[in-house]
Amino acid sequence: MHRYNYDIIIVGLGASGAASAWMLSKSNLKILIIEQGSQYNPKDFHKKKDTWEISKLKKFHLNPNIRKGKCDYKIDNKLSDIDIANFNGIGGSTVLYSGHFPRLHPSDFKVKNVDNVSFNWPISYNELEQYYEMNEKIVGIHGLGDDPAYPKIKNLRSPINLGKSGELISRAFKKLNWHCWPSYSAIDLKNNFSVKTVYNTYLPLIKKSKNITIKKNLEVVKILSDEKKVKGVLCYDQKKNALRFNSQLVILACNGIGTPRLLLNSKNKYFKNGIANNSSGLVGKNLMLHPLGFVEGTFNQNLNSDYGPEGCCVYSHQFYETNKKNNFKRGYTMQVLRGSGPLETSLYLKKINKIKFGKNFFNNFFENYNKTIPIAIISEDLPKLSNYVSLNEDVKDSFGMPCVKIKYKVDKNTKEILKAGIKSARKVLEVAGAKKIFSFAPVKHTGWHLMGTAKMGNNKKNSVVNRYGQCHDLKNLVIVDSSIFTTGGAVNPIGTIQALALKISERILKKKDDY
Repeated sequence: MHRYNYDIIIVGLGASGAASAWMLSKSNLKILIIEQGSQYNPKDFHKKKDTWEISKLKKFHLNPNIRKGKCDYKIDNKLSDIDIANFNGIGGSTVLYSGHFPRLHPSDFKVKNVDNVSFNWPISYNELEQYYEMNEKIVGIHGLGDDPAYPKIKNLRSPINLGKSGELISRAFKKLNWHCWPSYSAIDLKNNFSVKTVYNTYLPLIKKSKNITIKKNLEVVKILSDEKKVKGVLCYDQKKNALRFNSQLVILACNGIGTPRLLLNSKNKYFKNGIANNSSGLVGKNLMLHPLGFVEGTFNQNLNSDYGPEGCCVYSHQFYETNKKNNFKRGYTMQVLRGSGPLETSLYLKKINKIKFGKNFFNNFFENYNKTIPIAIISEDLPKLSNYVSLNEDVKDSFGMPCVKIKYKVDKNTKEILKAGIKSARKVLEVAGAKKIFSFAPVKHTGWHLMGTAKMGNNKKNSVVNRYGQCHDLKNLVIVDSSIFTTGGAVNPIGTIQALALKISERILKKKDDY
C-alpha cells in the first residue's frame, strides 16, 4: 500500500470542498483534495447547448440510479417518498443545479426561539453575513438590491431579464400585493445564460495555488482514526489499488448523503456505530430534502418562456415565515421557473397523454411550448429522527463499499405547507390569466437538497459537529457540507453551504492549534 503525507485532506470537490480549498489556499499548508468522480468538460453541461435536453436524460441525469456513471453508487429509495439526486465529479451538484442562489432568512437560524420548533443553529445570520458576501462576490450573483425579504445584500450584478413570462407573473403578484423579486442568480450572461459552477468560479482560483494537489477518480472508503484523532484516509483508485493518505486534519465535503455514508463505513473498535457517532448517535439522522410542489399554468399567448436560465426568473417569499393563522409552522418559497425546452415539453405531454404522433402533433406541441409558466413550491422541511441515511450492506459499489438506503417520509407539517403553496401558486397563475393550471406534490424526483445528517450544535449529545464544523468526538475531523445544517429553510442551500465552508475554513487558518 502506498502512503502519502499531507497537512489537510479535503474529501470532495463540489460546492463546499471548493470554497474550503480556496480559503485554505491562503496558507502554506500542504493540501490534498480527493474527488471520487471525474472532471467533465463544462461545455458538455451547458444548459443552452443543443444536446442538453438529451444529456440530462442520460449522462447528466439527476438520479444516479438512472445515470449509472462509473463513479456513482446505487441509492435505495424504496422507503423514501423522494428519490435522491446525487452527482459525483469535480463540481459536484453545481454541475446540475439551476443557478438559483438565495440566502437563508435570519429567522432560519433561530426557529426554536421564533416558532418553538426544532433547534436553533449555534450560529446566527449576522455571523454568516460576511461569508455570504464573500462567496457571492467570487461567484458573481445577479439580482436586485433592497429586497424586503432580506437584510441588505451587497455586490449584486444587474438583474437578469425576466422576459415576457416573468413580467406577466410579476404583475400578477403585484395585483395580489404579494412579495415578488427577481431571482438571485449565478448565471453567466456573456455565455448564453450558462450557470456559474465550481468550474468557472472556485476551480480556476484553486488551481493557481502551489500548495494544493487534486486527485480525481479516487474513492475514499474509510477515515482512519484512533480514539481521539483521525489519522488520514484509505482510498482505492480505478484499478483497485489501495492508497493511504495521512494528514493532521481531514475535511469532509461529500454532501448530506456521501458524508454520513463515509462516517458510518469508517467504524472501528473505538467507534463501533460509525466514526464521530459515539456521543450523539445522529450520523445519518435528520435527513431534510425540501419536498417540492409543482404548479404550471398554460396561457393562450406565446410568452417565449423557454428563453433565459431555466431555474432563475422571479420568486416570492410572501409565505416564508410562520403565520399563526396556518395549521403548520414555517413556510415556503414560490420559485417561478422558465418554461421547458422542446424535448422536455414533448416528453411531458406524452407522459400525460396530451400529445401523440400524427396530424395533430405540431398543433398540440405549440399549444404548450413557450406558453407555460411553472412555479416550484420549495417547502420548509423540519428535521426528524425517522428520516435518515443508512448503509446498504447488501449492495456494494465496485470497491466493495456499501451503498446507501434512504428512509424518508413527508410529514404532516410539510404536507400542509405544500398544500398551501399549491393553492397560492394556482391563485397567482389565475390572476395572470392562465387558461389551464396543473399541479401536484410532492414531486418524486426532486431530492437534490441533501441536508442535516451530521447536525451542527453546541451539545454533543444532540449534534455531530460544533459551531466550527468540528466533530464533537474527533476534533481534527471537520465537516463543511450541507450535512451539518441544523434546519433547512425553504430555499436552495448552495449559498449557505459555501458561506459556511468559508467561515469554517477561515477559522482553521486562524486557530490551527485547536485541531
